[in-house]
Formats: sequence, structure tokens, C-alpha cells
Amino acid sequence: MTGSGPKERAPRSWLYVPATRPDRVEKALAGEAEAVIVDLEDSVPADAKETARDTVLDLAERARRPFHVRVNDLAGPWGEHDLRALAGAPVAGVRLPKTESADQVLRAADVLAHARAPVPIHVLLESALGIENAFAIAAAHPDVAGVSLGEADLRASLRVSDDTALDWARSRVVNAARAAGLPSPAQSVYTDVADEEGLRASSERGRAMGFFGRAVIHPRQIPAVHAAYTPGTDERREAAELLAGLEEAGAQGTSAFLTTDGRFVDPAVVEAARAVLAFDPVPENEERIP
Repeated sequence: MTGSGPKERAPRSWLYVPATRPDRVEKALAGEAEAVIVDLEDSVPADAKETARDTVLDLAERARRPFHVRVNDLAGPWGEHDLRALAGAPVAGVRLPKTESADQVLRAADVLAHARAPVPIHVLLESALGIENAFAIAAAHPDVAGVSLGEADLRASLRVSDDTALDWARSRVVNAARAAGLPSPAQSVYTDVADEEGLRASSERGRAMGFFGRAVIHPRQIPAVHAAYTPGTDERREAAELLAGLEEAGAQGTSAFLTTDGRFVDPAVVEAARAVLAFDPVPENEERIP
């Protein structure tokens, strides 16, 4: 399975842009989003699917920056055609929506097997069955690079209206991704574009639950997501102090120690501190949060 290497930082923001708007795609590729997803699925009406696919192929050949493509689901009439076309295009990865089984992943990987280079597959789980099969899907093929939730469809599948009702599914996908050796999943979109405070709070909670980064549907959402998923000065200072404490404890022949404020620190806690420090560097033009 693929994933972020030790020096590679996963994107904090994944901006969805409809394939029917190449002007917006080009603007997104020049913007602040750390990853761009050109959408062939929900934002494209049925009578525009073929034209949108051709647009994506043209953009992929001309783009100066890698982008991902969300294809149509394999249960419909367009998904496999999307994959066959993208196998010949220089895309950074594909997003496979409405995935419910490992067999769907294997089918996608088989279609992409003759691509110019291996195409990372990012799987979206959007139904009760997809959540039940989360680990089998995440571990289905070496080209699976990530797994995450599509929460709008999942809410409909589960027939829930309270946001906290999805917490079990969120934890399930985080656990499945990590158990399969994949990066921490990116959060699903926050649909209220005007609610910046709600987005910030939701993203901070998502990070605490084990997510990293978030899909967004408008550029104005990017700063709040980046802030929530950037270790702050205090967090980095604490992490550095823990590593210094580990070195001192190691000199005394132990791998566990008490901090000056009485907290017990063992190797698992230190590993989390290393992850915080490994996040650097962030872009130089980005202000650090406190």
C-alpha cells in the first residue's frame, strides 16, 4: 500500500472543483489548496459527463501542477469509462466514490493497471455497507493510497440527522486506514461555506479524532482548515520538550519518564510528539497559529 513517506507531508486541504468549469480548475491549481480534485461525479449532470471527461483529459495534459480526479461510481454507466480514459492521463490519483467492497477496488485497479505510472486510488466510503467493509477495502490493493468518508451520502444511508451519529463511522474509517498502513484519512466536506467558526471547530475535532486534512468545496474554507491542521507554537514546543526528556531518560537507561508537571511519558506519547515535529516545514508565507 502507498502512503506518505517519512519526509512527505500529506495535504491539509483537498479542494473539489467541477470538471465543467475549467476556468475554476485553473484558478484552483494556482491557489492555496494543497491538493485539487477535479470532479466528474456529483457536480456534473448526466448530459455533460462525456464532455467533462474530455475536459479533464485536456487539463491533465496542460496542467503545471498535479491534480486528482473523482470519477463516477463503478455501478453506473460512466465510472469504468472514466478510469479507462484516466489510465492514459498524467493525474496524481483518482477518487473512487460509493465504494462498498474490495472487489470494486480490484476492478478499478485492474482498469488502471496499464497506466503510464501507478495511479493512487483514494477510496470514498459513503454507505453503511462501505463502513462495514472498511478494512477489507483499505487493504484491498497496493495502489490504495487513502480511504475517507463521504458524509452526505452516509447520513442518508444511515438515516441520521445528528452530526454526532457519524462518530462511530468516523472512528471506524480512521482505524481501518491506520490498520491497513495508510495515512490518516482526510475529513469529509463541511457544507456550510459561510460558517467559518463551525468549520474551524469541526476540523479541530476531526484532528483530535485522528483525521488529517479536509476536503473543501470553496477556496474561502482553506485558511480555517489549514489553521486547524497546523501544529501551533505551543504544541510544537511541548513536543520538542518531550523529545528532550526522552533523550535525558535514555541516558539514564529508560524509555519512560515523568515531565516536570508530573505527566507520565512512554514511547507511544513520544511517537506522537515526533509526528508533530515531522510536520515541518509549512509554507514560509503562512502564518503560524499560536
